[in-house]
Amino acid sequence: MHLILWRHAEAFDGTPDLPRKLTPKGHKQAESMAEWLSKHLPRDTRVIASPAVRAQETVRALTKDFETIPSIAPGAQPESVLAAAEWPDAKGAVLVVGHQPTLGQVAALLMGESPTPWTIRKGAIWWLSHRVRGEDTQVVLRAVMGPDLL
Repeated sequence: MHLILWRHAEAFDGTPDLPRKLTPKGHKQAESMAEWLSKHLPRDTRVIASPAVRAQETVRALTKDFETIPSIAPGAQPESVLAAAEWPDAKGAVLVVGHQPTLGQVAALLMGESPTPWTIRKGAIWWLSHRVRGEDTQVVLRAVMGPDLL
């Protein structure tokens, strides 16, 4: 299984939280990362996103074919993201568009740390894979990419 964590791109500050939109810079970040992802994602990738407007705008730069999952909204627990992605048992790849600190906690948890809030930059992805070698279950960090590197 491949799990791609995509933090939403830069959004305007403000309250309430859920309707916050992407800034012009955020739209450019989302478009750049979407272009990169479209070249690298497997064709059968399942795409899930937070209901927050900034996550919805980010994912729409890539596709209109995605699921909105309320349990991965801002403030979600890392276990909620893993459950929504069906980690590690899903077939193929799952792309999750979500928020900090949750996505950083997911990355830390999968890489063997306690769910400390590792930082995933705005608009960036972390691509992890699950595999079994012999009797060992492994998590492989395949890529970390930010829109500023594209």
